[in-house]
Amino acid sequence: MILTTPAPLDPLALTQALIRCPSVTPADAGALGVLEAALKPWGFDCHRLPFALNDSPRVENLYARVGKGGRNFCFAGHTDVVPHGNKDHWRVDPYDAAVIDGELIGRGAADMKGAIGAFAAAASRFLAKRKGGLDGSISLLITGDEEGPSVNGTKPVLGWLKERGEKLDACIVGEPTNPERLGQMIKIGRRGSMSGWLTIKGVQGHSAYPHLADNPVHRLVGILGTLIAEPLDKGSEHFQPSTLQIVSADVGNPATNVIPAEAHAVFNIRFNDHHSSASIERWLRAVCTGSGANYELRIRVSGESFLTPPGPLSDLIAKAVTRETGLTPELSTTGGTSDARFIKDFCPVAEFGMAGSTMHKVDERVPVQDLETLTRIYEGVLEGYFPAP
Repeated sequence: MILTTPAPLDPLALTQALIRCPSVTPADAGALGVLEAALKPWGFDCHRLPFALNDSPRVENLYARVGKGGRNFCFAGHTDVVPHGNKDHWRVDPYDAAVIDGELIGRGAADMKGAIGAFAAAASRFLAKRKGGLDGSISLLITGDEEGPSVNGTKPVLGWLKERGEKLDACIVGEPTNPERLGQMIKIGRRGSMSGWLTIKGVQGHSAYPHLADNPVHRLVGILGTLIAEPLDKGSEHFQPSTLQIVSADVGNPATNVIPAEAHAVFNIRFNDHHSSASIERWLRAVCTGSGANYELRIRVSGESFLTPPGPLSDLIAKAVTRETGLTPELSTTGGTSDARFIKDFCPVAEFGMAGSTMHKVDERVPVQDLETLTRIYEGVLEGYFPAP
């Protein structure tokens, strides 16, 4: 219960405070404490949730909720950021959070501390209008392990919620979804991602006597050629075509007259809803086995493809976007993976945040006006989800 209504949060000031915490994965550097201190005066019940699973580095997470019952609308995101690189290449210190010519510059401004600042500011404005009364719940699920291995972040937090019997009914992930301009794109799904490490074992020998050896490079080239010979598919209603990209092919052989004993390749597959990781793995192993090669194949799956079909959640976000920007956002599934791949098992989820054209780059930045506009969009989503009595 909020006894006295504080002043609504300023999205710029909060985002600056978050950027000034150099929270490069897996470090928190005080970022979650900044957010927790901003939310508590608004009645949020805050839980700090550290995890250190599978021998991975310990990561801090935060789950904050205001309201005890009814539908639970969740804003999800991450305070961890990628390394800043060479500071000398930045116009300003990447953690000073300076505003220059109307733009906020700093590591995480776009990806995605700006969206978190807007989450909290929008919730505070909405609660101020409702005088502390809410027919439902608003929550923030914020992790420090999205840019890293994603082992100790959103996934175990969701497990913790499930153990408590706590539900999420809808969720926005504040990833920077817009290519160039705020309002261009809402993500309603993502392709799956899996990587493969392929080793072909042969018989080493002299290159002048190939009949006495078994060249693994030839076999590897043949397998890779088969894998990329034909497109995996032509795409589907909401997804781009699946792709297989060979990212490394190595032998490590310094001699020109020696047939090596082994050859190695690494590839990454981004797949749509025509496939599952299991169906693709079966195909990969069939190709390798059919080649007659002595092979080892290791697979790692980062996430399956998923889709929240166009409907109430995307309509709600799109309406708020159009009202504030005048744009009709495209419903897309492009790009890499995000923590939405975990949340989709719990509730309908869509992604909408800042423009991503400078994310992970030197001088990462967002227009200050976009912080205000994004806050109004999120506030509009809450107003549509929890209509006034």
